[in-house]
Amino acid sequence: MKLNPRQNEAVRYVAGPCLVLAGAGSGKTRVITNKIAYLVQQCGYKARNIAALTFTNKAAREMKERVGQTLGRQEAKGLTVSTFHTLGLNIIRREYKTLGLKASFSLFDDQDQMALLKELTEAQIDGDKDLLKLLLSSISNWKNDMKSPAQAQAEARSERDQLFAHCYELYQRQMKAYNALDFDDLILMPVLLLRDNEEVRQRWQNKIRYLLVDEYQDTNTSQYVFVKLLVGERAKFTVVGDDDQSIYSWRGAQPENLVLLNKDFPTLKVIKLEQNYRSTSRILRTANILIANNPHVFEKTLFSEIPDGDMLKVITAKNEEHEAEKVIGELIAHRFLNNTDYKDYAILYRGNHQSRLFEKALMQNRIPYKISGGTSFFSRTEIKDIMAYLRLLTNPDDDNAFLRIVNTPRREIGPATLEKLGTYANMRGKSLFDASFELGLEQHLTGRGLDSLRQFTRWVVELADNAERGDAVAAVRQLIRDIHYEDWLFETSASPKAAEMRMKNVSDLYSWVTADLEGDNYDNEVRTLKEVVQRMTLRDMMERGEDDDEADQVQLMTLHASKGLEFPYVYLIGTEEGILPHQSSIDEENVEEERRLAYVGITRAQKALTFTLCKERRQYGELIKPEPSRFLYELPQDDLEWETERKPVSAEERMQRGQAHIANIRAMFNKK
Repeated sequence: MKLNPRQNEAVRYVAGPCLVLAGAGSGKTRVITNKIAYLVQQCGYKARNIAALTFTNKAAREMKERVGQTLGRQEAKGLTVSTFHTLGLNIIRREYKTLGLKASFSLFDDQDQMALLKELTEAQIDGDKDLLKLLLSSISNWKNDMKSPAQAQAEARSERDQLFAHCYELYQRQMKAYNALDFDDLILMPVLLLRDNEEVRQRWQNKIRYLLVDEYQDTNTSQYVFVKLLVGERAKFTVVGDDDQSIYSWRGAQPENLVLLNKDFPTLKVIKLEQNYRSTSRILRTANILIANNPHVFEKTLFSEIPDGDMLKVITAKNEEHEAEKVIGELIAHRFLNNTDYKDYAILYRGNHQSRLFEKALMQNRIPYKISGGTSFFSRTEIKDIMAYLRLLTNPDDDNAFLRIVNTPRREIGPATLEKLGTYANMRGKSLFDASFELGLEQHLTGRGLDSLRQFTRWVVELADNAERGDAVAAVRQLIRDIHYEDWLFETSASPKAAEMRMKNVSDLYSWVTADLEGDNYDNEVRTLKEVVQRMTLRDMMERGEDDDEADQVQLMTLHASKGLEFPYVYLIGTEEGILPHQSSIDEENVEEERRLAYVGITRAQKALTFTLCKERRQYGELIKPEPSRFLYELPQDDLEWETERKPVSAEERMQRGQAHIANIRAMFNKK
């Protein structure tokens, strides 16, 4: 595919500082990879003197691969393509003596930091989890803003700020004593070193003669200074970014760094990539009109040569359960009529909590799905535990389930007992459960281990009998009560809040199981416990291929996680005031970032986009009646089809649709 004129200009401009404003889907990665090749092949740069910086390892890997394809192994030798933090780490490794570090410094992750802060602040904070988290994020923000403990103390206003600044000083002293660095140090230390040490600065400016930065709108203060110090007076660099897709202010990202470039580099050349190769013209038009409500330093308007295509739909549901049912119903019908794959569909949401009911509806309809940027309901420890109990209840030969829960919560059935039971069961060709009842086991296992084991297996038998013969719902309720699972969660969770959240997940699972048992589910069918458990286990198995990106699965993810991705058909759910825009942003009068988030969601869609909202929704146990999101009203209404105003279908249209259905059914059979 040839480069368009704007892309070509961005690749060939190497005379000075360059900002490429790259709209969604406008081919920015192609520009960066082609520019690297152009610098090496046409401009006499050596690959070892070029560095390209990204924000994620995944983006760096992809870029490296693509440059390798364009340049070839030999020409690309020595090229740096890495994240900001990896480059920072490389500088620290090379300059550790100047920094006063020992060569064998260690890196602390957030858990190490937490443990250290907890230890250091025992007297002041007394292990308060929420305060410790706040302290950790304050230290991170201070480092990103390049502030030392002394500066933090000088600027502290409130009592809490003073306490935190004092803790920051204790933390830094301890880290120095440990010869340890945290994640933020990987940028802060090189920045301070380059700023204060001319010899080191010149060494690195001579090494990196051309710098490229991707996703520039996501840089924070220290990253911006890092870039400035690396490029120096020569200012040979290209940064690529889109102020409309800056959605990480909560991580310290500053879209205004795009504006600062203009001030710091007066000769900056700005090139706009406005042609989108992803979406229909209608989708782009609505995105442009929405984002025009935000103030802009650089104006740009995306366009596409792809025709208008489908109208954008707005679906209204009675409540959140109905919302999930409607979306999954629409998706099934759409897939059948259009002969598409599951992986062509994405369901996007503002917060992880919105995914649960969609998981349930997809599972009940046996539709494979993948959750990104959040933990799937079924992969949570507490859900796996209770599912293992239910599996054992309905199939005593399930050794996997048996091993998972035989000592969870603890029952004094330790590894030695289980090893002896396993050896005996193998010898007899029996399941672990069956082997526990055999008299012969007493030759291998005696005492408390045997008593505890048999007490457990007898309890399972009794419960299974009740579930099969009597009231399965009561049996499941008794199971959760008998094992004192809630007490166990409070003993083993990080905090009471975490235990409550985990117990809520268990309650949700219990509700799903009982709804299926009693026929209160989507198809009103009453099921046995065995059938319910099999359906849920199937769901779990479908999830095991999750790492396979090419698997045919519906994609579920947050709007934040969707950035940089694209899907033919997108459902943007919960477009209501309080969800999108989020209530905290409304309260803080920061709706602009939420608008950018909605813009990111809209521009993920290639062919069709559907918004959903509810008339009623449960929030913190209360029933609320949400208003439609202001963003829906900011979109051009001529491009929107609100489901409440559907036009009647003519007989002719019905006939055309009928013929299209038959053609698609034929195509599906031929496909198989």
